[in-house]
Amino acid sequence: MAYWLMKSEPDVFGIDHLANRPTQTEGWDGVRNYQARNFMRSMKIGDLVFFYHSNTKEPGIVGIAEIVREAYPDHTAWDNPEGKYFDPKSTADKSRWDMVDLRFVRHLKRNITLQEMKALPQLEHMPLVRKGNRLSVMPVTDADWHAILELEDHA
Repeated sequence: MAYWLMKSEPDVFGIDHLANRPTQTEGWDGVRNYQARNFMRSMKIGDLVFFYHSNTKEPGIVGIAEIVREAYPDHTAWDNPEGKYFDPKSTADKSRWDMVDLRFVRHLKRNITLQEMKALPQLEHMPLVRKGNRLSVMPVTDADWHAILELEDHA
């Protein structure tokens, strides 16, 4: 099993949106960065994901989700020419972009903020806390996963 972090804006699609889906499952579409796409292509069923709220007053990890469907073509790249994620170079026959399906696992007991993670020396190598890293999908090491979960019970 591998660990990941996926960022989303809570007013666009937050952890509660995922939790409130009929099967608590949703496709993660709209990724238009090749490195993030390639990370999604590496995801396997059963991998766990930190759900991160970005572009908010206190950005941070708010929950956990699980990969329940591995990478498949992202239809939002070709099905609506006026759509936000449309890519004229992507077609149903030759998709440039992929998506995965996530299922809600749980909310964290509290928001683990970016500031808290930046303050931990053992996380200084983590892409999330490095300056200039804006990827919406990134791997998380086993050690980082457990270090972050330990923060959940500390205020």
